[in-house]
Amino acid sequence: MDHKRIIAAVRTDADLMAALSGQVQTIFLLAPNIYDLARQAQAVHQAGKKLFIHLDLAEGIGKDALGIRFAKEQGADGIISTRSNIIKLARKEGLATVQRFFIMDSHSIHTTAETAHSTKADMIEIMPGTVVKVIERLKKELTMPIVAGGLIETEEEIRAALLAGAEALSIGKKEFWGC
Repeated sequence: MDHKRIIAAVRTDADLMAALSGQVQTIFLLAPNIYDLARQAQAVHQAGKKLFIHLDLAEGIGKDALGIRFAKEQGADGIISTRSNIIKLARKEGLATVQRFFIMDSHSIHTTAETAHSTKADMIEIMPGTVVKVIERLKKELTMPIVAGGLIETEEEIRAALLAGAEALSIGKKEFWGC
């Protein structure tokens, strides 16, 4: 398995420690908070990895330009958000961006493509990540990398998403982190 294409999606410090010792190169911190972010970012960078924080779920960090600047100053390499305005602000601040989309029906595929063109996020994450035909369709319409995340539980699902065109997969199951 190509661990460079697996992103550790972590919620707890225990999961973060496992990801730091694993072979993954990128970590999505899904439950960051104002008190722990600097320490966590330092540990991630000492391990030679990149840290993206899910700003929408961050505790104590504003969902605005100052919150984005704060996250950057604390060591975040990038942010994850479902909100177009946050993606645009983070890009202006020089952070890498991942815009997360939830695919519910065929209309949401069209909306995802339109929004991604508008925000120019560095990457998009589509959820659930097991929707191979959605990955294939969006890959034809977009130029930015696609990260598949959510409900990925088997190596077969990983292979299918990568073959469909996903650049990487955001996975919460430690056994796929190369620990």
